[in-house]
Amino acid sequence: MDRENFISSLRTNLLAMVEDYLTPAAIKYGYSEAPLETNIKWRPQVLVLGNYSSGKSTLINDFLGAEIQDTGQAPTDDSFTVITYDGAASSEGTVRVTEERDGKFLLNDPEYPFESLKKHGQRFSSHFRLKKINSPFLKNLAIIDTPGMLDSITERDRGYNYQEVIGDFAQIADLVLVLFDPHKAGTVREAHTSLRDTLPARTFEDRVLFVLNRIDECVSLTDLLQVYGTLCWNLSQMTGRKDIPTIHLTYSAGAMDAMATGHEDRDTSFLKLLENQRESLKRAILQAPRHRLDHLATFVETHGERLAHMLEALISYRTLFRRFKVRFTFFGIVLSILGSGLTLLVLGAAAVLPLADPIMLYSVGGGASLGLFAIWMTILKKYAYRRFKKRHMKNLDSLTPLENQTRRDSWASIRSGVVAYLNKTSGFYPLRELRREYESVFRTFESGAREIREALNELASLDQDDTDELDRWVTSQSNLIRKAAEKM
Repeated sequence: MDRENFISSLRTNLLAMVEDYLTPAAIKYGYSEAPLETNIKWRPQVLVLGNYSSGKSTLINDFLGAEIQDTGQAPTDDSFTVITYDGAASSEGTVRVTEERDGKFLLNDPEYPFESLKKHGQRFSSHFRLKKINSPFLKNLAIIDTPGMLDSITERDRGYNYQEVIGDFAQIADLVLVLFDPHKAGTVREAHTSLRDTLPARTFEDRVLFVLNRIDECVSLTDLLQVYGTLCWNLSQMTGRKDIPTIHLTYSAGAMDAMATGHEDRDTSFLKLLENQRESLKRAILQAPRHRLDHLATFVETHGERLAHMLEALISYRTLFRRFKVRFTFFGIVLSILGSGLTLLVLGAAAVLPLADPIMLYSVGGGASLGLFAIWMTILKKYAYRRFKKRHMKNLDSLTPLENQTRRDSWASIRSGVVAYLNKTSGFYPLRELRREYESVFRTFESGAREIREALNELASLDQDDTDELDRWVTSQSNLIRKAAEKM
């Protein structure tokens, strides 16, 4: 088995692991509305974000080698556009759009991983589309272009929750590009929200690249340094990081030549002192497929851990609820017996009941006991169950240990799902079945993901030129991964 076949086999095992052991529980308990594997079964994806004037479309066109996306200073496109490769079309000759489809097609075709986006409604669907291109750049990846971020627009104006959509795309993307331009270096409100809240919650820092684009529009080197400093300050405030992330400095050579006409007063000689990092950015994008397996392993680890944490919380609640029900029923029995005895004493003292007649005593006592127990288990039970739920929903964070930041982050991501499922079921769900599913999910997270991670680490350390050693190792690791999957 060669390296490529092993990687393909490993990817298949990852998908099967998710489909067989994570998805059933994820859908059943409301962790996910769509099968988890739909998010990872497609090709690597690069999400492009930025202000409406940051040059996203020009950058994409430069990479694709043709004018595929509309460009301009004002907002030109308010759609989310999935740009992917058309394998049926020839990649020779002019790069062009070979096929376009609308959002309804994308959301309902099982080939694409966007089924979960149906929840964003009709307005989003009408601003979602697909473009198939015959550009060789897209042979191993897809690009998702997004509407430009604005400052004054509201979610009502868009008709859908923009940040939620961005978060869903970021969660399945292997790389996220965030573009800024010299005129709005991180000051747009939607960009601030995305960097401060949305992206940190839905993706990882190492998958986000920051780009200061259109630097050729700075009037001088001093102007560029001021813009760069402003962006660094804004990023530190938005991301909460003390260390400034790497910022790629880029510009479009074609756009710069076009702007030169009529702007003779602009001094762009400083650009000769800087490297246009367009090519390094392009190489980083083309590396996305190589990181795909590592991202898939992270996907299994992350969702396995979070789903296990969610089931752990539900087990804890159901266990407490069952104990409460047992105690409540026991107290009901005791109080019913005591109540029937008290009833007999009162009736006997009032000479209403002949104490010498045992049949009458048993009949009245039993009837009183059953009546009191029926009241306890109907009227009072509903009140007691409501109080139990209210008390524990108020103290929901105590259901599971949150002893470290990893557990706290995991809990923050699944807490709303726990609340939704408890409200849906009122705490009535089979505990034994839940425990079996928890064990399956936890084994997948702990054992299966670890085996795959170890295989990836060893694969990265092997010398690709040593074919014999690589083939022997690939064969042995393939057997180990297959056995691990069978034990799940």
